[in-house]
Amino acid sequence: MELFGGILSVKAVSFLLFSVMGIISLGYILGRIEIKGISLGTAGVFLVALLYGCLFYDDLSAQLFVEWKDEAGSVVNTETFVSSALKIIDNIGLILFVTAVGFIAGPNFFGNFKKNFKSYVVLAVIIILSGGLACAGCILVGRNFTDLESGEFTALLTGILSGALTSTPGFSAAKEAAKDYVDAVSVGYGIAYIFGVLGVVFFVQIIPKMLKANMAEERQLLANIDSKSDKKTVKGKLLEMDGFGIMPFGAAALIGIIVGAFKIGNFSLSTTGGCLLVALIFGHIGHIGKISIMPKDSTLKVFREFGLVMFLIGAGVSGGARFAEYFEPVYFLYGMIMTVVPMILGFLFAKYVLKLSLLNNLGSITGGMTSTPALGTLISTAGTEDVASAYAATYPVALISVVIVSQVLILVFK
Repeated sequence: MELFGGILSVKAVSFLLFSVMGIISLGYILGRIEIKGISLGTAGVFLVALLYGCLFYDDLSAQLFVEWKDEAGSVVNTETFVSSALKIIDNIGLILFVTAVGFIAGPNFFGNFKKNFKSYVVLAVIIILSGGLACAGCILVGRNFTDLESGEFTALLTGILSGALTSTPGFSAAKEAAKDYVDAVSVGYGIAYIFGVLGVVFFVQIIPKMLKANMAEERQLLANIDSKSDKKTVKGKLLEMDGFGIMPFGAAALIGIIVGAFKIGNFSLSTTGGCLLVALIFGHIGHIGKISIMPKDSTLKVFREFGLVMFLIGAGVSGGARFAEYFEPVYFLYGMIMTVVPMILGFLFAKYVLKLSLLNNLGSITGGMTSTPALGTLISTAGTEDVASAYAATYPVALISVVIVSQVLILVFK
């Protein structure tokens, strides 16, 4: 098999597929284990991927390499592409997941957003700002107990913030601003990402149990909000481009990638934000004339779950490798603080000040924390996909806020 002028063995590709399928299988088994009604769910895949990265990343690197040969057939260079392969898996998963979420949320999104616009904006800003303040506090305290240079330590802590909020755009923005300390940002992101994922996943399961919430009533409260959607329906049969709706799904993802690539200064929506925005619009419109641009519900559910799993594998394996190499307990503690503080403050603010219903609150928290895995868990916990509307409403505001906060922290504390 030829790849960009090099030779990639079929054995290497088979090894990669074997690894991915093994992680999926073991991850779902782990995710099914319940302790007092709390389970990892799909996040079990992330833990298995993380462990795999810790133990077998070097073996994966040794298998996934390209041999570059000259005209005589002699090997002139050998280069591993394990990080690229994991990034491809990660990105494909993220595109599938957020596009599916956008379509699912689209029909009810704009009515919900119109009703709670101020609440969503304020909540997202509160969450990200409190995370930024927690990061600033950790920098001010921690720099007195570290041997790292001031700029390097700030870059590390800002990377921890982006990992604690599981924010790829924040991570990218921090790397751009850090300049000479890009590696420190990457290390911090990898260390904090673990609790950033698991912390919110557990939070959205624990809170309903602590409050002894009646899920049937909470689903009805959420449905009452979504029923006010301004989406117009079309009478008559719509023409479908294919039986599953894969064509409109692919079109939305393609346009979303293009939209996400546009930059204004240093800011862009990124692939994630672009795909989410375009899918929301497609899902809201539902059709162009008599042509349906809405995939089947079954298609969206499969793509949402499969995309989430691929994303967790890509992030987990690469994160596991960095975690094993750079982990220090105090950095993990910083990450926990930056995850827990904004999450709890955001929940309390939404509950007592904004008066949001429980599922609307938790859906908004997953969006405000930019936590893709937690949304998947919340959908299972809530028993309804309507929570995706709240996620989609707070996510874009949080996306912009975390990019700004990450850059400001590095500029102020460099």
